[in-house]
Amino acid sequence: MAEIRIDEIRRLRELTGVGITDAKQALLDSGGDFDKALAAMRAEGLTKANKRTEREARAGVIGSYVHDGRIGVVVEVNCETDFVAKTDEFKELVKDLCLHIAASDPENEVSLLGQPFVKNPDITVTDYIKEHIAKLGENIVVRRFARLALGELT
Repeated sequence: MAEIRIDEIRRLRELTGVGITDAKQALLDSGGDFDKALAAMRAEGLTKANKRTEREARAGVIGSYVHDGRIGVVVEVNCETDFVAKTDEFKELVKDLCLHIAASDPENEVSLLGQPFVKNPDITVTDYIKEHIAKLGENIVVRRFARLALGELT
């Protein structure tokens, strides 16, 4: 049996938002292979996230980003409660979505959600949002966004 180190459990918890027991069990089930445990936890988390997408999301924040005075982005991201909207994890998600929109210039919401995520092209924007749904335990929705670029007509 592989030795499970506490630092691996802690790291798995931080990446997935699961409890200590679940993180340890995932590592045990994977024979101590961190990558396999992470993949299994993400798959389980995404399943839980899919169940949460049916819940209404009316709280949230409006985030913005201006790049070099030439590109500006405004995005409304909703969640279920103000408590989650005020967390650093949620604010970081909104910031990352603003950066992604600035960099990728999506035409509408459908193309945004299907795009490879700029900070990790191995996952889509939808997958990135679902990871946060699993971590935060609430439905999260990109309600709307706008991207302006200097000199471009809309």
